[in-house]
Amino acid sequence: MEKRIILWLCRQVKAAHARGVVLGLSGGLDSCVTAVLAKKALGARNVLALLMPCHSHTQDAADAKLCARQFGITTKTVDLSKTYDALIRALPAADRMTQANIRPRLRMIALYYFARKMSYLVCGTSNKSEVVAGYFTKFGDGASDILPIGSLLKTQVRKLAVELGIPRGIIDKAPTAGLWPGQTDEGEMGILYPELDEIISRIEKKKPQRLSKAKVDKVKKLIRCSEHKRRKAACFIP
Repeated sequence: MEKRIILWLCRQVKAAHARGVVLGLSGGLDSCVTAVLAKKALGARNVLALLMPCHSHTQDAADAKLCARQFGITTKTVDLSKTYDALIRALPAADRMTQANIRPRLRMIALYYFARKMSYLVCGTSNKSEVVAGYFTKFGDGASDILPIGSLLKTQVRKLAVELGIPRGIIDKAPTAGLWPGQTDEGEMGILYPELDEIISRIEKKKPQRLSKAKVDKVKKLIRCSEHKRRKAACFIP
């Protein structure tokens, strides 16, 4: 799988006549795996990993820097905390999730800024589990030019991370989008990744489900309610 993704990355960048890729390195499993694959495919001189703290946990930045040092990945830090604060002050009050979704959208603005500046492609870091379940911010982390691990379920990404030699602490820590202190992906979705992945896989292969009906129904609802995130905007046809 590693070699196939590396070859695919090379083809995508060449086809776009781009000089390389820029991606967000959060210190999480998915971004670290994506960054390492990109570096292997394109070389250190053609990959830029942005660290974009936005009132983020300091451990996230530490993990991102650890991964970058271990694999020789070029990084640049762009602190978006003050920009986020300014937007919160300028906008009317809203619930926690509405405000939290500003963060991935700000990060995508920064990524596309550097992509344009350097003639790079924006390399997304979402996995298939997140894409299918709709666990991403529309026009935030859901926006990118290429998505190297977009066809890999979270459990597959974890296995690939082991093969790549990603630091064990990054592999084992609870997946989180870092939207607020203590927030985790599985807590937010209400289901564990191994369960989510099994249900998605069995839906796609049209196999009988083995987990409870309640969990299967939950996943089907996640897929159904997030369909608008995965398709182009509806356009009126006169």
